[in-house]
Amino acid sequence: MGSPAFIARCVERYRASGFGAPDEGEVRSWRASWPPLFEALVRAGLSDLRVYLEYGTPGGGRRLDALLVGSAPGGGLTLVVVELKQWQTCRILDGGRVMRSDGVVTTHPVYQVAAYRSFFRYWRPEGAPRLELRAVVVLHDASAEQGAALGSAAPAFDDIPVLTAGDLTAPPAALAGLLRCDDVGAVTPDQVAAFEGIRWAPSAGLLDHVGDVLAGKPAFALVGDQQDAFNRIRDKAAQSLRHAATPPAAEPGSGAGPPEHGAIITVQGGPGSGKSALAVRLLSHFMREHPDASPRFVTPSGTLRSHLLDATADHPGARELFPSASSLRSTASRARAIVIDEAQRMARSGGRMAPELAAVLDRVPLVVVFLDERQVIRPNEGVSVAEIDAYARATGRRHHSLALTGSFRCRGSKAYTDWVEDLLYGRPAPWTGQAGYDLGLCTDPFGLQEGVERATAAGDTARITAGFCWKWTPTRQSARTLPLDIRITSTPPTGEPRVWQAAWNASVALTTADGEPLAPASQLWASHTGGHQQVGCVYTAQGLEYHHSAVIIGPDLTWRDNRWTAHPAESHDARLRDLAPDEYLPLALNIYRVLLTRGTHTTRIHATDPETHHHLTSLINPSSPQPDHQP
Repeated sequence: MGSPAFIARCVERYRASGFGAPDEGEVRSWRASWPPLFEALVRAGLSDLRVYLEYGTPGGGRRLDALLVGSAPGGGLTLVVVELKQWQTCRILDGGRVMRSDGVVTTHPVYQVAAYRSFFRYWRPEGAPRLELRAVVVLHDASAEQGAALGSAAPAFDDIPVLTAGDLTAPPAALAGLLRCDDVGAVTPDQVAAFEGIRWAPSAGLLDHVGDVLAGKPAFALVGDQQDAFNRIRDKAAQSLRHAATPPAAEPGSGAGPPEHGAIITVQGGPGSGKSALAVRLLSHFMREHPDASPRFVTPSGTLRSHLLDATADHPGARELFPSASSLRSTASRARAIVIDEAQRMARSGGRMAPELAAVLDRVPLVVVFLDERQVIRPNEGVSVAEIDAYARATGRRHHSLALTGSFRCRGSKAYTDWVEDLLYGRPAPWTGQAGYDLGLCTDPFGLQEGVERATAAGDTARITAGFCWKWTPTRQSARTLPLDIRITSTPPTGEPRVWQAAWNASVALTTADGEPLAPASQLWASHTGGHQQVGCVYTAQGLEYHHSAVIIGPDLTWRDNRWTAHPAESHDARLRDLAPDEYLPLALNIYRVLLTRGTHTTRIHATDPETHHHLTSLINPSSPQPDHQP
């Protein structure tokens, strides 16, 4: 099992399955964990079982370390999900979490394998073989005491044993029982074919649960042109998905032509126009009305995907509805309806639209693409409605273009979003306070921080964001503090200079030595406890919102000679800092447009460049030569 030739073949199969190239840590875990598992199976007399390693669920939502498949005693199949760990010791925390000996906080392995087991329960379609579902955790390097402690910490799953090194040396019959396979028979070729032929689909119970979660969130209520767009897309879907249950006959690029039925729908909208709200409502609708279409929601924004998974975290089967963008090709081979949000973040190839997007447009009967062409923030990203329209015409697909023109974020203040558009792309105009949106300046970042702390204490969500103008030091999960990478010196008219220091959002979730939350992972920085104590950037803020927004315009964008000037050398984003100024400028404007439109109630701004700050003062607070508009 651990031979170089076998591992090399597994690496190739892993890559061919669409998971990408495994990193060295992944391969190292295979070498360490597979041999003990297979030695135990052979010793227990279970050589006739079918074993799937790194079994991937539809859409690549998760991978199981190992899956054992055999004949169930009463007919059908028995599936045993196996979670393999190389741990020797760990510390048990609360809420289904444990801290490993290296300080990393992770999910309790019993909770983890229980979630995997639930996939087969909630995604088994009607007509599939009857499945008896079991699970086991194997800690092949741990002591019996450690295994007992882990098992006792998960009383809700007392049917999931935690096996340790000593258990794997048990007599054959006892070992088969420990592995939950003592009554499992050999699997036949017909049973293997039946299992591998299952097209996993969410059950009615799962659809109801996730649909209720998504439709029930107040932020997802549809009004105005959102509702109009929903009705139009709903009608197009009813026409396009009549034959959605019929699988496609050919792979993308095979020359077989586009789907006979179907449509491509693009939905444009600026910040706060309700794109994501409409997108998740469409997913909910498709799940209920067109379950045979296997609808999926895909976004290249890891931050947005993390928040959607977090919103449905209490139902482990929901994860498969939100596959990662990296698995878009494999998703397109299964789904007949795909909603793509934040499509402008997809990477281009050779100057053309993302090949993964082209594969979806080629193959999937109903594709709904949400995008904002002014939220492209990297030089190798982006897609336009015109490109999609041209592609649809060239391939014989029907394309429908819709637009969302409302503003539902900034207290419905289209005046504010229009002011931001004029500030960055047109002729900057004075802010007159229309529609009651609260916009102001702070003379230094200390004022921004004080406003965020006050808003947080009042129970509101509040965050500071900044242009990526200071280095960002990735953090280890065992860290107990964050590096204060951001340093801004403010010189008041009177008094000594003051240095404001702050940490960027953490690359991973951090806890105190007692396991208490210290900082959320970057992708959940905008909503999880403690995020207000770190500074976010465009990558962690895009697509999200909070009550109170504080924005630092860094030295990469300054106002000179009545126009915006870009300074890419001031950026610490490796993908941007080597661009020419004229190449960097539109991206910098897009970045600050995102940051300036996150606040639902309040925005406060500080520009590190004095001349730029003076320009903003003339627009926002023209009567005060030394603005100090504190939140």
